[in-house]
Amino acid sequence: MTKDDLVTAVVKSCKGDDLSKRLVSDVIDATFDSIGKSIKKDKRFSYPAFGTFTVRNRKARKGRNPQTGEEIKIKASKTVGFKPAPTLKSSL
Repeated sequence: MTKDDLVTAVVKSCKGDDLSKRLVSDVIDATFDSIGKSIKKDKRFSYPAFGTFTVRNRKARKGRNPQTGEEIKIKASKTVGFKPAPTLKSSL
């Protein structure tokens, strides 16, 4: 699903309301911006019946350059992990 697909789905699910695609797009952008800030600040974001996003630390490790086969060092980094809520997981 793309952002445009999401915007269209939200507009369709709010039948009877006078929502423009532009307004819904702005709301979705603001929502994801707030979620990103929350993850950055609190190291987690939880939404009931959907799941929890958390910051995860990856250790430094060795890898291989696929073109040359040369061994390289991969730096430690942070990433975002997602754990689905039991409600979402059971609905799949």
